[in-house]
Amino acid sequence: MTIYRGGVVALVSATLLAVAAPAQTPNELEKNHGVGDSPEVEPARATDLRPDLTHDAVRAAMRKVADWQLERARPYFSDDWTFAALYDGFMAASATLSDAKYRQAMWEMGTKLKWQPGKRPEHADDVAVGQTYLELYLKRKDPQILPPLIERFAYQMGLKDAPAKPLWWWCDALFMAPPTLARLYKATGKVEYLDFMDREWWITSKLLYDPEEHLYFRDATYLSKHEANGRKLFWSRGNGWVMGGIARVLDYMPGSYPARTKYVEQFRQMAAAAVKVQGDDGLWRSGLLDAQAYPLPEVSGSAFITYALAWGVNQGILDRKTYAPAARKAWAGLLAHVYADGRLGCIQPVGAAPGQFKATSSYVYGVGAFLLAGSQMDRLHL
Repeated sequence: MTIYRGGVVALVSATLLAVAAPAQTPNELEKNHGVGDSPEVEPARATDLRPDLTHDAVRAAMRKVADWQLERARPYFSDDWTFAALYDGFMAASATLSDAKYRQAMWEMGTKLKWQPGKRPEHADDVAVGQTYLELYLKRKDPQILPPLIERFAYQMGLKDAPAKPLWWWCDALFMAPPTLARLYKATGKVEYLDFMDREWWITSKLLYDPEEHLYFRDATYLSKHEANGRKLFWSRGNGWVMGGIARVLDYMPGSYPARTKYVEQFRQMAAAAVKVQGDDGLWRSGLLDAQAYPLPEVSGSAFITYALAWGVNQGILDRKTYAPAARKAWAGLLAHVYADGRLGCIQPVGAAPGQFKATSSYVYGVGAFLLAGSQMDRLHL
C-alpha cells in the first residue's frame, strides 16, 4: 500500500497501517454538531410502515423515527434552535406514545443546560428551547425552570422596535419565540407575555406576509425575488414554521384573547394556500410556487404543514372534508421517506431559502416536525 505524507512516499503493510493509523477525522454528523447529515449511499426504505390512520400504524411510525433519532442525537443535545424543534417533537411523542423515556430525555437535557436559553439575548432562535422547558414546568412545577426565561424576555420586552428590521425580522422566528411566550403566559398567568407576542407578531406579519398569496416571505431580502418560472419565492419550511407557530400559540392562547381571531384567520388563509400547491405525492417542494424547479419533496416543511393541517382539523378550525384528506395524503407521503433503520430523509439542510439536497439528508428539526405531525395524525381519525 502506498501512502503520501508530506511528499514522502512510504510503503507499509496493511498490518502496520492498522496499528499506526491517524485519528479519524470528524464525520459529517460530528462536524454538524449532531444536527444532521446527508450520506452518499442511500439505504433501504422502511417496509414495515402503513399509511392507515389507526393508532397502531401511526404510533409505529413515530416510534421508529423517534428511537432512531433519540439514540443518535442525545450526545449532541444543545440549546440550538435546530434541537429545540426536535425537543418539541419528543414531547409530543412522549404524550402520544405514552412513553416517558422521551420526556425524561428532555428533562435530562434541561437539567444539563441549567434551563438556560441560548446566548444571543435578542435572537428568537435562542428562546425556542424554552417551549420544552415550559412544557416540563407545567408538568413538574420545578421553580428553577422559570427565572432564566423570565429574565430573557424582560430584556427583550424592553427593546425598541426598529421599523426596517423588527425583533422578529425573519418568518422562522414566529415558530421560535411566540409559542415560548404563549407557554410563559400559561406558566405565570401574566398576560403581558401574550401582549408582547401579539404586538411583535403583527409587526413581522405586516413586513413579510403576502396578502395576495397568503404566504410569508422568509425575510425582507426576498420581497422582490422570484422563482425560475416568474412566481414569487416562498420557502416551504419557512411557511411550515409559521403555520406550526400559529398552532402552537393558539394551543395556549385563551379563547377570550382579543386578537385570537386574527391568528385563526391567518392560519386558515395559509392552510388554503398550502393545499393549493400540495404535490401529487402529498408533499411540498422546497419552493412552494415552482414545483418543477425542485425534483425532491422537502420533508421538514412538509411535516410542519402536515402538523398544522391535522391540528387545524382536530381543533375544528379547518374544514374536515377539505383538509383531513390533504393531511392523510401528506402523512402517507412522509412515510415514504422513512428508511429501514428509522432515518427520516429528504430534509433540506440548514438554510434560509429553497434549495437542492439529497434524498438521504436527515436533520433534527425535520424529525421534530414529523413527530409533531404524527401526534396530530394519531387523533385525526377520531
